[in-house]
Amino acid sequence: MFIDRDGTIMHDADYCSDPKQVQIFEGAAAALSRLKKAGYKIIVITNQSGIGRGFFTEKHIARWRPRVSRQLGDNLIDVTYFCPDPPGQPSKRRKPAPGMVLEAARDHDVDLGHSFLIGDKEIDAECAHNAGVRAIRVRTGFDKMTGDSCADWVAEDLPAAAKIILKATK
Repeated sequence: MFIDRDGTIMHDADYCSDPKQVQIFEGAAAALSRLKKAGYKIIVITNQSGIGRGFFTEKHIARWRPRVSRQLGDNLIDVTYFCPDPPGQPSKRRKPAPGMVLEAARDHDVDLGHSFLIGDKEIDAECAHNAGVRAIRVRTGFDKMTGDSCADWVAEDLPAAAKIILKATK
């Protein structure tokens, strides 16, 4: 299970580097818990161009992880991959490129044919398809217009996406 962070698990705070900006969406912890109990590894895949733009450093990113874990509950997220590359530069890891998903799949023995990627932006759905996984786009980010999305499914939020996955894999 690949999941975007900003706008999907937590409110999108532009260039979040301060732990005080972390606000997990209601129902996110329960949704991740259901997926975890169903046997999914939870792997966060997130673009963090604020690093490449010089707004903050990788040390700042490390500061929000404990806050996310506290708000979600320990042991729900197995691992986080982030890409510091800014837009406009060639990158094999920055979504919609599949690099982070492919790297995580190799590192954690993930079967991409049985995987999903949940995200709030069209680049998340494109990344999923570029990596060969099914895409669910949620309407909890800044861009709630999903009428022309290439995602396999559209859901209101992470709990609704979890329901889609659990129903699709019965």
